[in-house]
Amino acid sequence: MILTVTLNTALDLTYRVPALTPHTSHRVTQVIERPGGKGLNVARVLAALGHETVATGFAGGVTGATLRDQLAPTPVRDELVETAGPTRRTVAVVDATSGDTTQLNEPGPTVTTAEWTAFRTRFTALLDGARAVALCGSLPPGIHVGAYAELIRLARAAAVPVLLDTSGEPLRRGIAARPDLVKPNAEELARLTGAREPHRATRDARRRGARAVVSSLGPEGMLAATPEGVWRATPPATVKGNPTGAGDSAVAGLLSGLVDETPWPDRLTRAVALSAATVLSPVAGEFDPTAYEELLTRVTVTAQPTLA
Repeated sequence: MILTVTLNTALDLTYRVPALTPHTSHRVTQVIERPGGKGLNVARVLAALGHETVATGFAGGVTGATLRDQLAPTPVRDELVETAGPTRRTVAVVDATSGDTTQLNEPGPTVTTAEWTAFRTRFTALLDGARAVALCGSLPPGIHVGAYAELIRLARAAAVPVLLDTSGEPLRRGIAARPDLVKPNAEELARLTGAREPHRATRDARRRGARAVVSSLGPEGMLAATPEGVWRATPPATVKGNPTGAGDSAVAGLLSGLVDETPWPDRLTRAVALSAATVLSPVAGEFDPTAYEELLTRVTVTAQPTLA
């Protein structure tokens, strides 16, 4: 099975409005509520691809109970740890005219020392039988910035490949613990390395400890620096729609390719096609299966020179 970790889960609310205009009232034409947080999005896509998937992290309060109730009918196995504080909410407002999305994210509950200890125990137990683990998203209040580095070391001790998808200081600390793969976007990579040229930034991130680095370049695709080589993957054209969850679908594609032991170009093709198909989906964080199958044949992957 594949294990995903979401320390800062969320109940995602998507509001659709005819047009989003500041300083005015809006009539909402559609409301969608679903379990969220990066790792849960990854788990949902992995399950849709046919992988046995287990989700752990934290959930609490009335919001957390709603999240777990909605997760229960899905193929994703719930191994979330209860918190006293309530799970956060995120609100995405989709402008139907432009297709643009405005995102509002709450900070999340304060996690106690006892709750973190309970999670570590659950995580360690779940590593037994895991083929790969994804550590995804922001840290809720109360959890130290080295938390992901701590979990990476536990996964490495259990010989389980680990992917890290976070930002800021948790990324900086985590990458030093030598994860198998990190997947920052271009802005996160620039903040980490100080370099804005994608090839140089990706190379510099690998030097900080990650075995492989896949940089998400938004509508321009992905750049991967790996022990086997450097590749650039691009979608056939700019895809318009709701980008919420597109990066999480890319993570699912990379993990799927890892456990299937496919070559890197095929992993990148899968990741870019899933990301673009998620943008095209009418529901944030889900992918359009028909678009995905069609995009798989149209993603371009090219070998890139290796920088010294």
